[in-house]
Amino acid sequence: MSYKVWVLAALLGLGSCQSQVAVQAPPVRPPPSVEETPRLILKPATFADLPGWRQDRWAQALPALLRSCDRIMNLPQDSAVGSDGAAGTVRDWLGPCGAARKVRADDDESARQFFESWFVPWLSTDNNKPDGLFTGYYEPEVKGSKRRHDAFTVPLYARPSDLISVDLAKLRPDLAKQLGNEVLAGRIVAGRLEPYANRMDIETNGLGDKAQALFWLDDPVAAHILHIQGSGRVRLEDGSLVRVAVAATNGHRFVGLGRILADHGKVEAGATMPQIREWLTAHPAEAKTLMNENPRYVFYRPIDGEGPIGSQGVALTPGRSLAVDTRYIPLGVPLWLETAGGSGAAAASTIRKLVVAQDTGTAIKGPVRGDLFWGGGETAFQEAGRMKSPGRMWLLLPRDRTPKIALAQ
Repeated sequence: MSYKVWVLAALLGLGSCQSQVAVQAPPVRPPPSVEETPRLILKPATFADLPGWRQDRWAQALPALLRSCDRIMNLPQDSAVGSDGAAGTVRDWLGPCGAARKVRADDDESARQFFESWFVPWLSTDNNKPDGLFTGYYEPEVKGSKRRHDAFTVPLYARPSDLISVDLAKLRPDLAKQLGNEVLAGRIVAGRLEPYANRMDIETNGLGDKAQALFWLDDPVAAHILHIQGSGRVRLEDGSLVRVAVAATNGHRFVGLGRILADHGKVEAGATMPQIREWLTAHPAEAKTLMNENPRYVFYRPIDGEGPIGSQGVALTPGRSLAVDTRYIPLGVPLWLETAGGSGAAAASTIRKLVVAQDTGTAIKGPVRGDLFWGGGETAFQEAGRMKSPGRMWLLLPRDRTPKIALAQ
């Protein structure tokens, strides 16, 4: 039994099944060295230090901030904002969030003055190293049907009835940091808690009566990209659109298609998502086998209203929502981002803008790591798929923060 499954068994208890579940002690692992351990260290800055600050359209970030404020304001006022309280308490956000509602949506100058009046920038570093990696993601649109027929043979499954999962970030933050902030998942097989089926098992054997197929898609490559991106839209045969969001995963680690194809010599290392999609589409027989080397599988639920929905539980704003690692960066915090579009090319366009931390991602790990949401459609796919560039980011934290919790290193 793996270490993660042992942890899951120990955490869940499993009620009446507990006595039937065989568990063993986890292997002893030496702690990582200080140099290997990612650590957020905030460096004080001024708005004059933010590259391109005076050239942004600050009011465009307000809708995203207001959505995050609505979530933060629903928490107890003495709650810490962020896993370690780096952003203070909810009470510290009452003033900024209240003032934000009074700024006109089309008034950039008032928006700039609002941010400069209520917030202070801090450079995010990993053990004093300010440079990190920034990528992009988007909301895919896939073709689907409510019934299986003709080309519509790829299931989009709802959460299986036998899936047992636990969010370590909420239950055991200490273990979340040790294990990478992962949601652990398993199922009971012959009285034992076992890891849930991986992608190859599910693709080969299905899930029987344990999971309902919400929709049937016509393109396995598009379905896999949807699994990578998370949320998406299904265009049904009558032309209507249904939004879907992640309901759960099988708990297995994520392996990127770019890495898989590069390891097999199919594309060059660092290939963009458009290049990866092109190769997979042109080689359908090989594509199925190679895609199964990514063991993570995603289960879905339909959602109504605006979307897609990020991990903070709010609708994402194209170009202004950023996925972060919540072990270090609190959801809802405004961030100043400096990076580049494209895949690190010298001619890539510079991105300098105000964004809000509103989402997370399997591959988004570290204090200086972000994934920019580009929106939906093919243009967003092209922009997001080419983005993989070094960059920096600054947290905008309330000027007045609870001292005992909000200690900057």
